[in-house]
Amino acid sequence: MNLLRVGVVGVGHMGIHHARVYSELHSCQLTAIFDTDRKAAQVVARKYHAYSATSLEDFANWVDAATICTPTVTHFEIGQFLLKRGKHLLIEKPIAENSESAHALALSAQENQCVLQVGHVERFNPVLEALERKLKNPRFLEVTRLSPYPNRSTDIGVVLDLMIHDIEIILHIVRSPVTSIDPVGIAVLSKSEDIANVRFHFQNGCVANVTASRISTEKLRKIRLFQEDAYLSLDYQNQSGKMYRLINGKIVKDHVEIARGEPLKSELTSFISCAQEGSTPRVSGHEAAAALDIALEITRRIEEADPRRKRPQQKKAAQCPQELNEVKKYFP
Repeated sequence: MNLLRVGVVGVGHMGIHHARVYSELHSCQLTAIFDTDRKAAQVVARKYHAYSATSLEDFANWVDAATICTPTVTHFEIGQFLLKRGKHLLIEKPIAENSESAHALALSAQENQCVLQVGHVERFNPVLEALERKLKNPRFLEVTRLSPYPNRSTDIGVVLDLMIHDIEIILHIVRSPVTSIDPVGIAVLSKSEDIANVRFHFQNGCVANVTASRISTEKLRKIRLFQEDAYLSLDYQNQSGKMYRLINGKIVKDHVEIARGEPLKSELTSFISCAQEGSTPRVSGHEAAAALDIALEITRRIEEADPRRKRPQQKKAAQCPQELNEVKKYFP
């Protein structure tokens, strides 16, 4: 069997890691890199002995499958371009900037008989695999994801940047329709929310409380799950966990066995396997679109509640152009 030719579009923070991992895998060959920043593309291509494409069309001629690691607003256009040329795709999350584009990409992948996987890398964290082995009818989840300010992905808020990982995971774990959401969020350093909390209610009675922040002084990625027979506390970042159960009237602590590994390597290995076999990926375009639908609704509600959107003096100021221009110097 010939090795699958793979490439990376966009070699920013995440794209560089995708290129590195592809170069280490024995099931594929990293053949091409493309970025509108030609110098950045050439540096990465040279490092991993790949071709630096001069255009997206040129790039498509060199690959059978590709990762898209560009800004979210470009995912749809680049994704459609490559899918229509029969290329299997892994698109970094979120899959697109709006629901219409997300569902259109999922449909396009079907029509062109291509594998479309979305980069919800936490689904490949061995911690989640350990959790699923212990899972029995979850009743309450507490999920916390904290990160220092990234100085990247600021074109989207923390819900689409970080929380969407946990939205997709809890949809996968609970497997019941969401009946209501209660979101709050605050913008601190960005135009969009930098910290958010959402309470989810599911049709089967399960409740999930999810917090995400990108203005923390520490990194933290934890999930706590309560079910009828146990409480599990798992740490995605340190790949560790513990479980408490009631046995003969006593609470007993168990160690949760977790086989440590690099989630991104597992994710890309799985993508290559799906592309070679034509099998359904762990996070398909349809599943990613469903998570995006909820994330966008959360974002919409947070934006509507943002006090900066309410400017009661706007109409009066508009009647005084000179005064309005002065105000705009400080509040554009």
